[in-house]
Amino acid sequence: MTDFYPIQVSEIHKETKDCASITFDIPEELKDHFLYKQGQHLTLKASVNGEEVRRSYSLCSSPLESKWQVAIKRINGGVFSNYANDILKEGDVLELMPPTGSFFVEIDSSVAKNYVVFAAGSGITPILSIIKTHLASEPNSTFKLFYLNRNAKSIIFKEEIEALRNTYFGRLEIFYFLTKEQRDIPLLNGRFTSEKIKELTDKIIDVTSVDDCFICGPEEMIFLIRDELVNSGLSVDKIHYELFFSGATEEDKKRAAEAIEHKFEGTEVTIIDGGKEFHFEMDDDYDNILDGALSAGADLPFACKGGVCSTCKCKIVEGAVEMKINYALEEDEVAKGLVLSCQAVPTTEKVVVDFDV
Repeated sequence: MTDFYPIQVSEIHKETKDCASITFDIPEELKDHFLYKQGQHLTLKASVNGEEVRRSYSLCSSPLESKWQVAIKRINGGVFSNYANDILKEGDVLELMPPTGSFFVEIDSSVAKNYVVFAAGSGITPILSIIKTHLASEPNSTFKLFYLNRNAKSIIFKEEIEALRNTYFGRLEIFYFLTKEQRDIPLLNGRFTSEKIKELTDKIIDVTSVDDCFICGPEEMIFLIRDELVNSGLSVDKIHYELFFSGATEEDKKRAAEAIEHKFEGTEVTIIDGGKEFHFEMDDDYDNILDGALSAGADLPFACKGGVCSTCKCKIVEGAVEMKINYALEEDEVAKGLVLSCQAVPTTEKVVVDFDV
């Protein structure tokens, strides 16, 4: 069963013209339930214009702060983002699911690690949580932050980032890249390109000394940076990324169509959730297990429905499925039988999936 809790908004602060940070007042009796790792996200649920809307937002606060804060950037036509920026007010109550996500590495205060992080726009939110937590917990670790925005006024959390640089002087280097504002250094003007990443690895990033790299932003940016870093010698298992969902690409659509072609008609599905079983039969109206289950009356966790956030992940216990899209699960997770139920097309007569993972 999906665990949502009514949580009061304690503070709303305008970080930029189009972005608000929202802090939640987690009751004392729920704080252990809402413990989180740096880089994880919250799933928020609200009724907007009479319709239930769910969205996942990364925590920008650090678990060391005993604070639960997200930043929500306005998106043109975005139902939840416009609601959060224009209507939501302090004292209002939203429903929250406890933090989830795997966009982190464990803290190790005994070693000195060198981190490289890339962010674009609101992609700074999990990155900020990661930076704050590791700098405070690993006294000999360092960070290089490469942060892309339109102009200086649109830089989210600029004052906090600059304060971190002063607090951890010599351990945090910051490079702002701007697309709509020209500076004297050509490298810092415009979006990340293959040429710029190559220049960074030649002059600024010592790939041989990088322990972990975190990237958060649009799909095209993430994969460009990942591929160029790998080409420069950085092991791919040191690169961790979190995507913005910007709509299905043509390649995504092709993969999805191939998965749907293999769909078994009338699959009998068993959902294990909270130790209880829920049974239903897939019909022609839905191609994935999540939508089929919700339509049949199941109460399951989900947020983006785009194969990005991993909120709806489950484990295949019996039978088989094909995922249309997967941007959330690592290869080792898939090898263990984990799937995204929002993308899982059943391909056998019977499928049993376990959400208690």
